[in-house]
Amino acid sequence: MPIPPFADAAWAWQLITSGGVVGMVLLGLLLVLSLAALALAVEQLVSLRASRLVPEGLAARVRKLLEGGDLAGARKACADGGMLGDLLTTAIDEATEIADVAAPAWPAVEKAMEEEAASYAARLARPLDYLSLIGNLAPMVGLLGTVVGMIFAFREVAETQGAATAAQLASGIYQALVTTVGGLMVAIPSLGAYTVLRNRVDAIAADAVVEAESATRPLKRALSGAKPIRLQPPPGVIG
Repeated sequence: MPIPPFADAAWAWQLITSGGVVGMVLLGLLLVLSLAALALAVEQLVSLRASRLVPEGLAARVRKLLEGGDLAGARKACADGGMLGDLLTTAIDEATEIADVAAPAWPAVEKAMEEEAASYAARLARPLDYLSLIGNLAPMVGLLGTVVGMIFAFREVAETQGAATAAQLASGIYQALVTTVGGLMVAIPSLGAYTVLRNRVDAIAADAVVEAESATRPLKRALSGAKPIRLQPPPGVIG
């Protein structure tokens, strides 16, 4: 069975070097972009885990402490709780600051949690913008290599006053398209990884908000006036 041309190492090397110095530089840049995208995707896959950002059982522990009015214990339990812990800490701090106001204070606590959730989700998604950047930049780099290659190919036609054969012209064009293929090979998985990871951020943020709302129901009852409980400010927080 004949070996496909792209499976031959010598043919592949010839194709890579066929674009000259400019082509090799652009292919080297695409290689750097691909390695950066791979490293970023792996790092984000490791860090964007629900078990780290929304620890299982944290909401139940905090809710139990809040039902007993122990804000200090609840706040301490939120330490190293990822996104969920951050939302609950924000709610406890906000509730402690406005617990003495006459009007129902829960809307302010809920607003503070929503703002913190949006801010935390934005921080999680910010590194993913680099994946999107690479996915959009790689085809442009590939297109640049193709345009440069086409310029060289048609310059050869001009220098020979049209004597270049169709085979010679086709050879120059296919060599020029190598960088476009390289750019697409970098862009497609980069944009795919960006979409998957961005959806993961959205899902984690949604889960964290749901868990936080469940854990802070005792605060909601206390601050809405339906079933007051005693709020004991945690150490270091001014009531």
